[in-house]
Amino acid sequence: MSVLKTLLHGNEGGLNAQGLTAVQKVTLRAVIVGVLYYGLAAIEGMMMRAQQITPLPFIDESHYFSIMTVHPIVGIFGSTYLLVFGAFTFLVPYLMNKPLYSVKIANWTWILIAVGALSSWLGGFIYHYAPLYTLYWPLPVDFKQYNAVGGLVFVGGIALIMFGTIGFIYNIFATVFYTEKGHEKRPIKPLLISALGIDGFLNILYKMQGKEPYAKEPAVSLPVVAIFRGTIDTFLDALVILTCGILILIYIFAELAGVPMDYTSVNALLYKNFFWWGLDLIADGLVLIYVAGTWYLLAMLITGKKLFMQNIARAALLLELVVSWFVWSHHLLADQGQPNMMKLVSGEMVTAFELVTQGIAVFITLVTLWSARPLKMSNELKFLLAGILGFMLAVPAGILQADMGLNRVLHNTQWIVGPHVHVAILVGLSMTLYSALYTLWPIVTNNVKLYSQKLANIHFWGQLIGGIGMGAFMGMAAMDGMLRRTLYINGEYETYMILAGICGFMLIVAWVCFLVNVIMSIGLNGLLRIFTKTTLDTTACVPALKTV
Repeated sequence: MSVLKTLLHGNEGGLNAQGLTAVQKVTLRAVIVGVLYYGLAAIEGMMMRAQQITPLPFIDESHYFSIMTVHPIVGIFGSTYLLVFGAFTFLVPYLMNKPLYSVKIANWTWILIAVGALSSWLGGFIYHYAPLYTLYWPLPVDFKQYNAVGGLVFVGGIALIMFGTIGFIYNIFATVFYTEKGHEKRPIKPLLISALGIDGFLNILYKMQGKEPYAKEPAVSLPVVAIFRGTIDTFLDALVILTCGILILIYIFAELAGVPMDYTSVNALLYKNFFWWGLDLIADGLVLIYVAGTWYLLAMLITGKKLFMQNIARAALLLELVVSWFVWSHHLLADQGQPNMMKLVSGEMVTAFELVTQGIAVFITLVTLWSARPLKMSNELKFLLAGILGFMLAVPAGILQADMGLNRVLHNTQWIVGPHVHVAILVGLSMTLYSALYTLWPIVTNNVKLYSQKLANIHFWGQLIGGIGMGAFMGMAAMDGMLRRTLYINGEYETYMILAGICGFMLIVAWVCFLVNVIMSIGLNGLLRIFTKTTLDTTACVPALKTV
């Protein structure tokens, strides 16, 4: 009975959802839905892994490739976007000690992204729409291979996700720059200079010249700078993906209307450069900038100290933003039509520079933590260190691919999705986000105590070992020649897939432990009330942190 009572009402009374502000509620809504989508993506991954070991009777070839198509959509947009956007919707007003610009826009943001992810997933589940998760051109030429209605459902979902993303971006920008009623209006120029990190460059320059710092107290705190800067890449990415999606929708509508359009009127190579420029802003811009800012924030919160080399950190974030605009061509190193100069400069040289920008973020974060030792190995610290480890493994793995020689060996193999993509997302990004969630937990729930530290420990080790192990075994299969986007039914790489599958199962166990811990902490009643309309002040926010 005590377990049932805890399940319904939460640990020690659970979450009093009526005592939450609207900003806390909308944050929890986005995070909870994001965690659920993460579970769906993990289950889909295990289904594909099982299919490579022993074909499942309920999955045929078309269904397999449709799962492969929607798996990253659910994982990246349905899960990661909601987790990141939910956290930042809370953090920006929290750190700036001012209200969120619009709770209504924040609600529409998570709803549009959640519905869009569901729509794209249904395009694969119902219609087996399977263009291998991209918006490549042409896609496809005559829809004889793919169902046009499925394409409409899938691409329409992508469009909804991008509209929700634009809503988030507007809300963040507006929160940074607007002045709340009753307060003196702040000039835009110093806010913009600080939000872009230009003040960091100026402080360094002035110090070299023996002058007083340009700004002793920056107008915008460092984590908000990272959020603002990453949101610029998010905006550019949303415009590109939305443009590609709308273009494809026009061709789909023409196909359904019986007046098919000529696909050759769009230059395929030009389209691919445009598409990959936008899509790469997620991985090589948005992720690295957002993650670096999150590391800085967590390091300051965990230690209670100011960040080491703060001006360098600000300047490096701006440098990473610029670098992120010029690295997309590493996705086209295997494309024979791509000019060699673009492959060399963008694909190799500029891409390699990301080792420097990410290395700066790792160094600054670790030195900040080291300066405050001894530190308690709390959940937030453990997950933060694991997140840093994940990127220390995944970023060099990606740089190896960005070489015209090695790319010929690695490009179309499991190396891309294993040691690089999955380790980056499942260990680097996910564990950084979990560190942030464990840190923000008492703040967004009004100090609800976590139900079980044992479950948190299982979550940590399952995520860490499972994520690194899966990436490692996929990489080993790649070294033996296992291609990506390929279904093997004769057991050629069965041993590697079994080992990767065991690691994948560990990831699912870790997710279940985290989900159970959350539900047992706040209770089912508290969980349901999070999604009810709040009666409290929709502009209220928690006082800002003194340390940041």
